[in-house]
Amino acid sequence: MIKDRAYWTRWEAQGPLREPPDFWRALRLCEAMYEHARCLGQFPPSDPLAGLENKIALARTLNVRSAAGTDQPRS
Repeated sequence: MIKDRAYWTRWEAQGPLREPPDFWRALRLCEAMYEHARCLGQFPPSDPLAGLENKIALARTLNVRSAAGTDQPRS
């Protein structure tokens, strides 16, 4: 919730929303965050397949296989 609407309006008027997107700056930022995560020992994970079962179950739950209104058995 925005408590200080005047501050928010001033920030929007002069803030980074007025700058055009810069692909190369975003790429440098992404690479710096990746390197920081590697320095902290958080990336890449020690077991890349850890949690894969949960991700597959979530994907199956969210995957819509048929059109709305048709009843088909799920696998």
